[in-house]
Amino acid sequence: MTRTQLTGWGACEDTCDAAALVVSELVTNAIVHTASRRIHCELHDLRGDGDGERVRISVRDEGRMPGDTSPAGRIAPEEEHGRGLLLVAAVSTAWGAQETGPGLLVWAELPRQAGAGGTDPGPVPDAPGAGGWAW
Repeated sequence: MTRTQLTGWGACEDTCDAAALVVSELVTNAIVHTASRRIHCELHDLRGDGDGERVRISVRDEGRMPGDTSPAGRIAPEEEHGRGLLLVAAVSTAWGAQETGPGLLVWAELPRQAGAGGTDPGPVPDAPGAGGWAW
């Protein structure tokens, strides 16, 4: 679904590949680390927002498992898990997370065209009126 929507918005193949990876990592984190019965995913077309042509992926969960208050620990080099957000950071021009009630919304932005990335502008609020798609 991600690739189909982004292709329709004119995103290049590299962006589609990176977006599929980001969606997979963020949804996997929400499944593994929360008690969510629902996970909400959105794609936003940030074309024409004055800061370049980007797409934003956001994944919102319903919160941690009851009694789970500890943050994730450090990742040992031999661990097979725990590198999802490192991958998200590596392929995104910006990413972040914010609490949304009991849950967490994690987002990442990618350039529409490969090589069009820039520096990390930090957290960016949702662009009003930006085209969006959710599943």
